Amino acid sequence: MKNPYDILGVSKSASESEIKNAYRKLVMKHHPDKNPGDKNSEEKFKEINNAYDILKDPNKKAAYDRYGDSAFTGGNGASAGQNPFGGGFGQGFGGFDFNMSDMMDEVLKNFGFGGMGGGQPQEQRGRDMLHEETITLEDAFSGTEKNIKFSSNVKCDRCGGHGTKDGKPASICQKCRGSGYVRVRNGIFMSEQVCPDCQGLGRIIKDKCPDCDGLGIIDKRREVLVKIPAGIVSGARLRLAGQGEAAPFGGHAGDLFIDIHIKPHSIFQRSNRNLLMQRDIPFTTLALGGAVDIETIGGKTISMNIPAGTQIGERLRIKGHGMPGGDLYVEIKTTVPKKLSRAQKSALEDFSRA
Repeated sequence: MKNPYDILGVSKSASESEIKNAYRKLVMKHHPDKNPGDKNSEEKFKEINNAYDILKDPNKKAAYDRYGDSAFTGGNGASAGQNPFGGGFGQGFGGFDFNMSDMMDEVLKNFGFGGMGGGQPQEQRGRDMLHEETITLEDAFSGTEKNIKFSSNVKCDRCGGHGTKDGKPASICQKCRGSGYVRVRNGIFMSEQVCPDCQGLGRIIKDKCPDCDGLGIIDKRREVLVKIPAGIVSGARLRLAGQGEAAPFGGHAGDLFIDIHIKPHSIFQRSNRNLLMQRDIPFTTLALGGAVDIETIGGKTISMNIPAGTQIGERLRIKGHGMPGGDLYVEIKTTVPKKLSRAQKSALEDFSRA
């Protein structure tokens, strides 16, 4: 017998939830339905279930921790051919008797099938949709609204989404009890397949709606108004519940997700809620002090005081004029003139001598 801890990739100190999570990931990876005809995956699948059967049971786990392989092959208090918990070998995997259907129900739930018994009808849900929208920094500052146009499945008006000619709900498929899947045995394995009677729809439609051909949905051009809040950041995702694609037979529609991208700005650079801009200030103003006009992202023109002796590269803060809740920082630059008049040269020479 291989070490069950090694098979599941967990340590002896792993918690019950860690063991269960490791089991689920491996059993989904090596399930026969995902690897048809792969003998290696089939054997691995058996090993995984054998290992989990030991480690999920506190008594069996304790016995393995104490006696190792001999806990299940005889010796150390267990007579040959018997396991220490009663029952003969040859039952299930590794000598333990467990319910394959229960195990497969657990597995298939993780595949998204909801178990193998049929049971309650499964209400379908429409697909989620994703749209990308690019806005300006000014839009992000003040907030804006955008009309987004796209095509998607919507509920058929003629049948009300039921897919029937008379517009009434279709009958639930009796073979799969509305789940759209049926249980199929393949040797010792159980799996789910699309119901042959309803083709996975979960309902039987005798007379189909002529507009949607029995699906209850049709493709249509749509327009949705999206409100983009002030202060939104690039990469943010907005969710519009129920604005995705419609679901067959009147099920819940999916959601519409909007990914927001903000164009680079020619003047302002953003850092969270703050903004940074560069501004050329004359050398004389830096030396003597003064005031300059600054245009903010909100379109306002404000006067910024330049203290005497301000250095190039220094950043001056204008409080409350960044993005909502942030400030504007002005990085000081200056431009050295390439040509000077005679008077300018004379003044600079006097300044240098002084």
